[in-house]
Amino acid sequence: MADETRAVRASDGEREQTVELLRAHAADGRLTVEEFSERVDEAYAARTRAELDALVGDLPSHPGAVVGSAPAERRAPKRFTGVAFGSVERRGRWRLGRSAGLAVVFGDADIDLRAAELDAPTVTITALLVFGNVDFYVENGADIDLGGLTVFGHRREHGDAAAPAAGTPLVRIRVYSLFGTSDVWYVKRDATGSFRELIKSVRTRGRTAGERELQE
Repeated sequence: MADETRAVRASDGEREQTVELLRAHAADGRLTVEEFSERVDEAYAARTRAELDALVGDLPSHPGAVVGSAPAERRAPKRFTGVAFGSVERRGRWRLGRSAGLAVVFGDADIDLRAAELDAPTVTITALLVFGNVDFYVENGADIDLGGLTVFGHRREHGDAAAPAAGTPLVRIRVYSLFGTSDVWYVKRDATGSFRELIKSVRTRGRTAGERELQE
C-alpha cells in the first residue's frame, strides 16, 4: 500500500514537457511574463509529477483551446502607441503583439512590461524618439535585448539584470532616437508605486551595492 500512495518522481523529460506547455499558454496570453517565469522556475524545481500537474491545473490541456461553450473575448494587442507634446503611460495587464511600435515626439512615455501578456515567445518593440524620452520597466530575470541607434542622447539599462530562466520569452527593444533618451529599469517583481518611485528604488539598490563593494 505504501508503494501505491508514494508520489511518483518526475523525469527531466516531463519537466521539459511542462515548460513547453507553459510557453505555449504564455504565447496564447493565458499567462503573463511574471506568471510564466514563476511557473518555469517551479517546474524545474519540481520533484514529482503531482507538482508538475499543479502548475498546469488551471490551464486547458491543449494550448489554443477554447474553454466553455463560447470563445472568451481577449483584449486586442497593442500594435502602436504614440505621443506628441505630452506623456503616455501603459501599465498593468495588457496584451503585447508579436511586434509593436512606439513614437514619442517632444514627450515622455512610461511602458511597464512586467504584467504584459505576450503573443509570442519573441516580441519586438520598435521605438522612434525625437526630442523624447521613454522608460521601460521589466522584472529581474526578464530576457531583454536592447539595441538601436541614438544620436545626441543615451540608451541605458539600470538595475540587477538577473540571468533569465530557460524558456523565458525574449523581448527585443529597438530604439532609434534623435535628441532622445531611453532607459530600461530592472525592477523587483513585487515592487509597487509610481514610476518615479520604481526608478528611485532601482537607483537606491545600485547605490547600496556600490557601498558594499567599497566596504569589501
